Amino acid sequence: MVEVTHGQTQNQLAANELRRLLLSSGLSGSLYIGYPILASADDSFTVDALLVTQEHGLIAFLFSDHSQIGTSNMHAWRLLEKRQDQLFVAVENNLRRHESLMKGRRLGVEVQTVMVIPDASDVPDGLVGEYTDLRNLLSVLRRFPPLDKHYLKPLQAALQRVSTIRPPKRRIGVSSSASKGAILKKIEREIANLDQWQKRAAIESPEGPQRIRGLAGSGKTIVLALKAAYLHAQNPEWTIGVTFWSRALYQQFEDLVRRFTFEHQNDEPNWQQLHILHAWGGAGREGIYQKIALQCGLVPHNFNYGRSKYGRDGAFEGVCTELLSHINVATPEPMYDAVLIDEAQDLPVPFFRIIHRMTRQPKRIIWAYDELQKLSESALPTLEQQFGKDAQGNPVITLLNSEDAPHQDIVLPICYRNTPWALTLAHGLGLGTARDEGLVQNFDDPSLWADIGYRVVDGNLQKGSTVTLERAPNSSPSYFSDHLTKDDAVQSVAFADPVEQARWVAMSIRQNLDADELEHDDILIVLPEAYTARSEAQTILSALGTVGIDGHHVGVTTTRDEIFQPNSVAIANIFRSKGNESPMVYVLNAQHCVAPRRLATVRNIMFTAVTRSKAWVRICGWGPQMAVLQKEIEAIRNNGYRLKFRVPTDEELENMRQIHRDLTASQKDQLAKVERLFESVKPVLESGEISIEDLPVELRTFITRYFERDV
Repeated sequence: MVEVTHGQTQNQLAANELRRLLLSSGLSGSLYIGYPILASADDSFTVDALLVTQEHGLIAFLFSDHSQIGTSNMHAWRLLEKRQDQLFVAVENNLRRHESLMKGRRLGVEVQTVMVIPDASDVPDGLVGEYTDLRNLLSVLRRFPPLDKHYLKPLQAALQRVSTIRPPKRRIGVSSSASKGAILKKIEREIANLDQWQKRAAIESPEGPQRIRGLAGSGKTIVLALKAAYLHAQNPEWTIGVTFWSRALYQQFEDLVRRFTFEHQNDEPNWQQLHILHAWGGAGREGIYQKIALQCGLVPHNFNYGRSKYGRDGAFEGVCTELLSHINVATPEPMYDAVLIDEAQDLPVPFFRIIHRMTRQPKRIIWAYDELQKLSESALPTLEQQFGKDAQGNPVITLLNSEDAPHQDIVLPICYRNTPWALTLAHGLGLGTARDEGLVQNFDDPSLWADIGYRVVDGNLQKGSTVTLERAPNSSPSYFSDHLTKDDAVQSVAFADPVEQARWVAMSIRQNLDADELEHDDILIVLPEAYTARSEAQTILSALGTVGIDGHHVGVTTTRDEIFQPNSVAIANIFRSKGNESPMVYVLNAQHCVAPRRLATVRNIMFTAVTRSKAWVRICGWGPQMAVLQKEIEAIRNNGYRLKFRVPTDEELENMRQIHRDLTASQKDQLAKVERLFESVKPVLESGEISIEDLPVELRTFITRYFERDV
């Protein structure tokens, strides 16, 4: 079966006919339409279509929409011949840059080029290259030799640009073949091709919006960076915005987009047309909110303004609501031809409506998210809630998938970052599948479990039924099971107090650097509670110092836009670490997720923290609440890293959201007052000075009935 990926093409009719022919050909491989863009010494141009099969190797196609030229018009034929020559040189020169594709001094992959024309009956003799119409195409392909299997995987990586994502570290200090450093060296040598879902997400761009849903570690950020570079190379006149919520993603996006743009154009991106911007912005860093506000003639508001008026958690939503109100009245001209949004789960509804209003038709808005990485509430808005309705009451955005067109709704089911054991545990803790009190949250649509790579072991995925799930074998790359063990990949440790926890972590990191042969920037310490992270980090830094290890608190002792530094171990709160990854992750104060309220939020935080790990995770906590969490962890581990739970009904889901929801600033204030009131009443009642029978009958009756009700 041929997997088809639809890029942008000037000849859609010819592309569709080629696609239909190859889908019915019985061949196996990948067909890219309108991809890749190849840089030459003088310019860059797009391959009309490119086919990779083991049966017939690499074939690059050009489409000619000329009607029958006739044998007498040799000048026209020579122009087509020259185009094939240019295509051949461009493809071969681009592939020669990849050492894995070379065979001595020559390219190990034979490049074939084919000019597809409406009618090949009058092709004159003496032309270099292949010229055919679609009727005779398959017979032409059969003449091409097969591809050496050794080159198939690196060839796909080179074409998809992923071989330039992040060159593996040299790790010259590795001397033991059994150390963690040696294991990482083996894993990092693996070339990860884009899977069929990632190819669609990165290359396919519909004439309109596109949603990309995926697990942590499924490649959403890389996919968006690839897509941004591809759209920029295809449409250099477009104004494109790339935005996100975690400031630490600045460095990653700028690096990836620059690398991918060099692959396409052999040049730096035009940063006047391609804007990589934080969603809000701040001192010294422009944000997309700020840019749009200035375009509308308004003074953009900062965090201090938003916090004072709308509270810390509602600050950005509040300022976006103000800007949206102005846009709805002033109706300014749109600014962007395309906007790509990462971490969409953390951005408020007014932000999406602003982007929709400020993006030109056909509203090329591409947003990517993972529901369980939402660090506030558990449920994401529907499309109608997110973008609104038109004057007739219809959703302004709808998403459709068609086999012969770019998909608008894509799910990425394979996790390349996390081991299957860490990911399963993260989902189990995030949803509360092993809690004695039952689930904290679940997906609205149970079928999403299958979409993100789980399979049913027992029961069924229907609301009201009990089900047991496990990661499907094809949902994780083989290098995890080849090089790691589940007992070493995931560990949890309980301590008496935070000082004991800090000492253990420091000694463990000392061993990571010495015996395990890891490097400082292979390690990340995550603190789940952002508001207390500053004081907690001091305890960790002090413990690291006693064993001779330097560390830094991201955003406090260093810039907030860069996580890792040479020869220093990073400590980051959950908001700073989000969007980043590390081979060894220490999640501290894990008891934080066994909270009396805000349970959905703190469970999402724990999910996000655990899924920062690329190989090993150490879940650490202290006190009696950590014993509760350890019980959940052990239940999932003892069940063979399978998740068993009852799928909630719609009514039960809504009840969960009410029970475990985040409170507004006003609700938190009222709750604090009630708590203070009960704290003051408690000793009086316990001392016997006043009995509840001394209260007025009406008040006594209200209290009795309220606390006896079924809640």
